[in-house]
Amino acid sequence: MKMAKVFVAMSGGVDSSVAALLLKREGYDVVGVTMQIWPQPEDKEKACCSLDAVNDARRVAWKLGIPHYVLNFRDDFEEKVIRYFCREYLAGRTPNPCIACNRYLKFDLFLQKALAMGADYISTGHYARIRRNEQTERYELRKGLDQTKDQSYALYNLQQDQLQHTLFPLGTYKKEETRKLAQEGGLPVAFKKDSQEICFVDHSHAQFIEEYLQSPLTPGKFVDADGSVVGIHQGIYRYTIGQHKGLGLAMGYPVYVTKIEPESNTVRVGKMEELFQDALLAEDLNFVSGEGPTGPMKVQVKIRYNAQAVPAVIHPRAEGKMKVVFEIPQKSITPGQAVVFYDHDIVLGGGTIR
Repeated sequence: MKMAKVFVAMSGGVDSSVAALLLKREGYDVVGVTMQIWPQPEDKEKACCSLDAVNDARRVAWKLGIPHYVLNFRDDFEEKVIRYFCREYLAGRTPNPCIACNRYLKFDLFLQKALAMGADYISTGHYARIRRNEQTERYELRKGLDQTKDQSYALYNLQQDQLQHTLFPLGTYKKEETRKLAQEGGLPVAFKKDSQEICFVDHSHAQFIEEYLQSPLTPGKFVDADGSVVGIHQGIYRYTIGQHKGLGLAMGYPVYVTKIEPESNTVRVGKMEELFQDALLAEDLNFVSGEGPTGPMKVQVKIRYNAQAVPAVIHPRAEGKMKVVFEIPQKSITPGQAVVFYDHDIVLGGGTIR
């Protein structure tokens, strides 16, 4: 009987390495693939596409006795992730480049390439689970069992045809178990630190945008709730909703960014209580089942990766938008970030906060 072939996206980290290890143990025909994305591989040590990362992935593949390939996705990554990242900040929003990378690179272009090269599945080291519901005959995306590592929030854009060809071996494991498996398996990355930062940003996102776009600073006004000018900022892309540090404002009370207005190049600031809102509007929606609700629906909602899911009601609106009304007002709802809808541990879908 022919073994199913799976292409594992190997970043050189412990999670994707253990994913490959587990799949091989389960009897799959495993092929390791490192996506070369950004920047040039010799430029940064920490990047998931750096020369060190490629070499680490290759060493793991050699240890496991599986083929290893490097595929060039640089142009696609620059277009779909880097330019999007810069464009969103310049428009006064706060982007999530990891979600964009998952959506356009890993589970679109990489999946297409893998299937064209004879793969039955692709796999990554994400902590999430996929289950086929026999009653609905549809695939469900579920949270990883390790709630401290669950990455389902960043995967809400997955659709049925993608889930059908995707495996998440780490979905039922805890991080410490993954480390132990890597150590027991003699993998050379067993003690490698996890990547915490945006892979293409060395220092600050503002510095990256300025260097990448080679654009001059565009100062503007800090304005308080009364409309009074209280200072001068150095570019709206330097700020995000809820930001408290680095404002350089002395107003006699703790001050936070409450709103960014790109049309007038204005950053509005105020007290913490001004950060709380009881509703948001979302756009660019995706529902994992392929069908969204036709009327109000009670769900649990996350408005950022590390946030707790909270009760809310979603209300479909015209032009493919969704109003989300919270039971309890939420702090620092940020345009450009993802809002993800859950039914307990099942990801229903999500969208971008408008």
